[in-house]
Amino acid sequence: VQLQASGGGLVQTGGSLRLSCAVSGSTLSRYRMGWFRQIPGKEREFVAVISWSTGSTHYADSVKGRFTISRDNAKNTVYLQMNSLRPEDTAVYYCAADRKYGSSWPPTSKYEYDYWGQGTLVTVSS
Repeated sequence: VQLQASGGGLVQTGGSLRLSCAVSGSTLSRYRMGWFRQIPGKEREFVAVISWSTGSTHYADSVKGRFTISRDNAKNTVYLQMNSLRPEDTAVYYCAADRKYGSSWPPTSKYEYDYWGQGTLVTVSS
C-alpha cells in the first residue's frame, strides 16, 4: 500500500488549505484512514480519522469544528479540509492507513497504523 500526501503550503492565519492523500495498492473498504501532524522535536499527534466503510469520523479536540476529513471512493483519496488555520497548526502532516478493521474505534494512536505517507508541510503565518 502506498500513500501520497499533497496540498501543504504557506497560508495566513484564518486561511484554508485542503490536503489530499492518494492511496494505491489496495482497496480501502476495510481500512481506517487517519491524519497526523508533527512538529520537529515533538511527538506525532493525531488529527482526524475516517472509517472508509462507514464514513464515521473522529477529531482531535484541537481541530474539532475547523477541520473536516472526507473520502472519495472513486479516486481512492482521503482529504483533510482545514479552515480557520492558526499558527499552532503549523506542522508536517501525514496520512496513514489502519488495516485492522473491527478493532477499537477510534484509532488515535500512531502505533495503530500500518502504512504512512511521506508528509506534507503546512505553515500558518501570524
